[in-house]
Amino acid sequence: MKIVCIGRNYAEHARELNNEVPTEPVIFIKPDSALLRNSNPFYIPGFTKDVHYELELVVRIDRNGKSIPLQFARDYYSTMALGIDFTARDLQQNLKDKGLPWEKAKGFDYSACIGNFVNISQDQNMQDIKFEMHKNGQAVQLGHTADMIHTIDEVIAYVSQYFMLKTGDYLFTGTPAGVGPIAPGDLFEGYLEGEPNLSCAIH
Repeated sequence: MKIVCIGRNYAEHARELNNEVPTEPVIFIKPDSALLRNSNPFYIPGFTKDVHYELELVVRIDRNGKSIPLQFARDYYSTMALGIDFTARDLQQNLKDKGLPWEKAKGFDYSACIGNFVNISQDQNMQDIKFEMHKNGQAVQLGHTADMIHTIDEVIAYVSQYFMLKTGDYLFTGTPAGVGPIAPGDLFEGYLEGEPNLSCAIH
């Protein structure tokens, strides 16, 4: 199992970090050791002083697929959840400044928090999904999949050109604007279409 992530898939988020808005999906991968499930707490690792939260819609891949045509991409997932892409922002900036890969900043242990998967109905419009993050009871991120630069199906078709997608893989589809730092004692709660889906306490 692998965790495929898409960076800068919401224009406002790209701008808030002073990044260019991409013309094609930005891909990075987290290892399976990054997975954090079952509302387990997140412990801030000692190698960073600036971890940020990034709420994302996540879909789980149902079938193996390589070079998937866009018109068939929707056949490769049937459940969705919310996830937090925890990012060591200080490490990431240092790596970016040197033109180096982001893995240390993005793929460290337990950096991919995932909520509870729910079924997607056959008539669900995947570009009309609303989700939000609350930090200590206050809304900090409001997302709507209509604002994605690249749709979920477009991302699946694109990623599968380079990496075979396998049953059980997770796809993090990008974060909207509103990301920010975490601190011990914070509680993050994610709501998918108004329903509680994810909870993560910070230690």
